[in-house]
Amino acid sequence: MSVGPTVHASAVLVGERAVLIRGPSGSGKSRLAFDLILAGRSGQVPPAILVGDDRVRFDTSAGKLIVRPARELAGLIEIRGLGIRRIEHVEEAVVGLVVDLAADDADRLPATEALTIGIEGVELPRIPVHIRYPALPLIAAALTTTDGTVTERPSADCRKGIANHIRPTIATE
Repeated sequence: MSVGPTVHASAVLVGERAVLIRGPSGSGKSRLAFDLILAGRSGQVPPAILVGDDRVRFDTSAGKLIVRPARELAGLIEIRGLGIRRIEHVEEAVVGLVVDLAADDADRLPATEALTIGIEGVELPRIPVHIRYPALPLIAAALTTTDGTVTERPSADCRKGIANHIRPTIATE
């Protein structure tokens, strides 16, 4: 079990990788964590289960970032309007995506460098989310679609010349 300091963040295991949710107080970390769990239950994203809400701990192992709940908050989540609730949780997960709520660098078409971040020496995919934009659709898109950015020349058999060659992303890895 990790004994390092806690970090102000929430995390949800979605499928086989955790979504790490960061942001200032009141930005909606707990709400997004619960929304991801509900989206997993409804089939919008792979099955989802809480790792930790409000405070989590990090470790690294074999080049992966591991997230764990703060021991005193394990299995607890804040639901605005209901208070602190108990919910099923896992004790650890490998982080596969970082979501930064109320991010200053959130853009309609973000720069490539805004879509990755290093945490504890581990490079991870990142979604910067504007304070007025709902994060759940962005996460669902990141988990269920692939990047359509044109990075290669169109193949000879591409009659439209639009280069719809899809690069692998976290959805296909």
